[in-house]
Amino acid sequence: MSTTNSATAAWLTQEAFDRLKAELDHLSGPGRAEIVQKIEAARQEGDLKENGGYHAAKEEQGKIEARIRQLTALLRDAHVGESPADDGIVEPGMIVVANIAGDEESFLLGSREIAGDSELDVFSEKSPLGAAIVGHKQGDQLSYTAPNGKVITVEIISAKPYVG
Repeated sequence: MSTTNSATAAWLTQEAFDRLKAELDHLSGPGRAEIVQKIEAARQEGDLKENGGYHAAKEEQGKIEARIRQLTALLRDAHVGESPADDGIVEPGMIVVANIAGDEESFLLGSREIAGDSELDVFSEKSPLGAAIVGHKQGDQLSYTAPNGKVITVEIISAKPYVG
């Protein structure tokens, strides 16, 4: 388990951390070996300028390497822990229901990686909305300035710990 108090740290459940670690282990081991084999097989086909299989494999390799870098940084800086306390105070790892500019929305405050494959909307705690609502509780009304300069009103309806 890796923990840090860095401002750039993402909060992750142990389950999300383990899932992402398994993905990283696969990509940096067998995943790399598979793509190297694909590139080598495509290289054997001849002229690299007109070899679609070779170029596709090289593009796939670039995507894998980018994902490896993303996962490495995320896991290195992650704060892994239990779900936040069910005290109604908005913090990373909470499902927040809020009235935002007149529309009721429900979302996870934290990293997209926590929600995995779920259809749940996710807002980073570093986003303008996330930064504005952290530390607030049910019934609090506030406003924040969106990147386009518009002032948006928010009322916190509820905040409950996310259970993945």
